[in-house]
Amino acid sequence: MIRHIALFSAKDPKHIDLIAKTLAGYSKIPGVKNFEVGKNRKIDALENDVDVILHAQFETEADLDAYKAHPIYLNGIEVVRPIRELRIAVDYDSSDIV
Repeated sequence: MIRHIALFSAKDPKHIDLIAKTLAGYSKIPGVKNFEVGKNRKIDALENDVDVILHAQFETEADLDAYKAHPIYLNGIEVVRPIRELRIAVDYDSSDIV
């Protein structure tokens, strides 16, 4: 199982809801499993600039590649990129967990 996690911060707090709503639309992309989007509760006392978290799982690397090439995903990039400050993304195979 391939896990995709992306963390976003908004340039302006008024854009957090739009980022979350846009990313939530990715759940409609074929091949996505166990999809979640949430807003960071920011209860950690240390610095934490992350506003929105996306977590998705895919059966195969090909499913992840198709997700990243899908028009819904590409459209979401056009909406989110101009209003986000930070994006950190990781993809890993859960069978490689140590």
